[in-house]
Amino acid sequence: MAMSWHDGSAAVATLTFDVDAETPILARGRRYADHLTTMSHQGYGPGVGVPRILGLLDELAVPATFFVPGWVAQRRPELVATIAGHGHEIAHHTYSHRAPTSLDPFEERTDFERGLAVFEKQGIEISGYRAALWEAGRNTYGLLAEHGLLYDSSLMGDDRPYLLNVGESTIVELPVHWSLDDWEQYAFLPEPDVGSVIESPRKVLELWRAELDGMRHYRCLFNLCMHPFLTGRPGRMLALRELIEYALSCGDVRFARCREVAAAALADADVRKAPLPEVDADPAVYPD
Repeated sequence: MAMSWHDGSAAVATLTFDVDAETPILARGRRYADHLTTMSHQGYGPGVGVPRILGLLDELAVPATFFVPGWVAQRRPELVATIAGHGHEIAHHTYSHRAPTSLDPFEERTDFERGLAVFEKQGIEISGYRAALWEAGRNTYGLLAEHGLLYDSSLMGDDRPYLLNVGESTIVELPVHWSLDDWEQYAFLPEPDVGSVIESPRKVLELWRAELDGMRHYRCLFNLCMHPFLTGRPGRMLALRELIEYALSCGDVRFARCREVAAAALADADVRKAPLPEVDADPAVYPD
């Protein structure tokens, strides 16, 4: 039987945690550093959420991938070491959590390489990347190829892994979607406005379980994106536990780190190959 990225499973589940801490708020303006309630809300992620998440993953014996901005890793040098010590993957999530689409090429390169340097100094091997806000730009993939990264997890062009042709390089894309992001379910702050709806964990569990069942039917990648300052709260953690236990009980869902899925996809001759999106937007029809 030929090698396949899903290795015979009905669906592959990647539990991913974006350990953003204070960075998404500071990216809106450094003035928020003096908003102590807001900063404490974000600091809950690495301080409380991450240990709670690690405990759950240990108990259920499932692996995960943690996307960490370099700024967060630099200010909490024990954080990535602790996560890696539990057997999980650390991946690159920019340095400052500013969206690549908001930066010029020099600024993006500086931010990207500054983040990589933090992980190199801490002895962490990096295989993958996720753009802040999932807003990858056209220059992003040249940086991934130049620095030899295996995969990206920012685009939405499929619900299975696919291969991006970037010059002479191939980057594995592990696609994401808003329906599998806890930010769309739980994020709320009065200022800055990052979201205004706080859903019941029971509703979120129903949504994610339905998506998992659909992906089991179509043999997809269940790439779940969570943030420790959001999903790390108690009732939401119980919902996550129930979701993982349900997936394990199905008997046909395999949990994996992102780098493992990417390596399997690269070795699978049947995985779809695609160019980066190219859209000819006539300025006479679509002005800036």
